[in-house]
Amino acid sequence: MPTNFETKCAILSDLWLNYKDNEELEDFVEYNDLGLPLAYLIHTDLVAVTETGMPYVDETFNLLCAALGLDSDDEYDSLNELMQLEDEDEED
Repeated sequence: MPTNFETKCAILSDLWLNYKDNEELEDFVEYNDLGLPLAYLIHTDLVAVTETGMPYVDETFNLLCAALGLDSDDEYDSLNELMQLEDEDEED
């Protein structure tokens, strides 16, 4: 089962708040300059999600999974889980 939309917003919000200044993620953050802050605003209930905004969040989440070498159709609970799974994949 894929990650639900609310969890995608929480994961991307966490990434944006805590890693937006990380040099290793500079290109990702710059490219997703709409999806990341939008996910934060939705997650913190500062804006209501619309059908127009949902694709930005979905695309950003899919790109994050791709960058980490993970399947975006799997269910994830947190950014920490994504990063741990990426670390496990690198060790294999």
